[in-house]
Amino acid sequence: MNNSHSASYAAAGVNIEAGYEGVRLMKRHVERTLIPGVVSDLGGFGGLFEPDTKGMSRPVLVSGTDGVGTKQRIAQLMDKHDTVGIDCVAMCVNDIVCCGAKPLFFLDYIAIGKNDPEKVATLVSGVAEGCVQAGCALIGGETAEHPGTMAPNDYDLAGFSVGMVDRDKVISQSSMREGDVILALPSSGLHSNGYSLVRKVFDVEHADLSKYCEELGSTLGEALLTPTVIYVKPVLAAIAAAEVHGISHITGGGFYENIPRCVPDGLTARVEKAAVKTPAIFSLLQRVGNIPERDMFNTYNMGVGMTMIVSRDTADKALEALRSHGCNAYVLGDVVSGEDKVALA
Repeated sequence: MNNSHSASYAAAGVNIEAGYEGVRLMKRHVERTLIPGVVSDLGGFGGLFEPDTKGMSRPVLVSGTDGVGTKQRIAQLMDKHDTVGIDCVAMCVNDIVCCGAKPLFFLDYIAIGKNDPEKVATLVSGVAEGCVQAGCALIGGETAEHPGTMAPNDYDLAGFSVGMVDRDKVISQSSMREGDVILALPSSGLHSNGYSLVRKVFDVEHADLSKYCEELGSTLGEALLTPTVIYVKPVLAAIAAAEVHGISHITGGGFYENIPRCVPDGLTARVEKAAVKTPAIFSLLQRVGNIPERDMFNTYNMGVGMTMIVSRDTADKALEALRSHGCNAYVLGDVVSGEDKVALA
């Protein structure tokens, strides 16, 4: 590999040596994520993982893929690239844990205008941190230099994760019933959704993102870059402790799109709006952008990054398990009979 060089390719704008240097720099971050099951080294054509299926009668693989979206534009404007990788992992693993699956491994993809090994390694450091938080391994990835199609400082970060769950333990809406309790798992802020509207409202291309905002208790840039919460460990603990009938990751589409995805016909998830604990960034966004409340709840998580619907008899056990893993969950509402799958009262 050290002898690999193409002057012609370099003249076209692709520096393959920079790619090799990026891999060298990211290795120490990847090593933090290694867990039992990893049977390959970084740099191969495929990442190998041997899952432990002991105790499972019918192991099922669950996959999820996503990106960071235009939130990464904030990172580019602030020249701060060590947290968006957490967002990338979160958007994938938070999806697959909704069916009760434990994430096993993750792979990332970075498209970048000009390959800056230090920047790429910093991006991967965030991905590695996200994997550590989720308890999964970073077993591979790809960095692609795109001269002429992307500006030199631009990049796009995406990835996917694979998890596993016993078929008999998949979270199924068929067990949901009237009287179940809806729990709110707090978000850290905007997470990674609705940033096209965020960028428009705050005019981020011209705003001073480093200016301290009293209302937020931070700079605007810091608030906008706050990483997405990774809920894997508290959710798996709650599943083990309680009778869980439905889980929704509140992403793009907010409450109105995501909560109904786990609610069967004939039932309604009744959410008490007054119970929602909403961080200041949402109030500021709504006021500055003059955004109707309905649109806010139909676009953003409003402070609730995930909802969990549990049996009333085991709600306290679920709350205890979530809180013991650092998630300050609270009761958000209940399940009633009805035609609309979600109602905000």
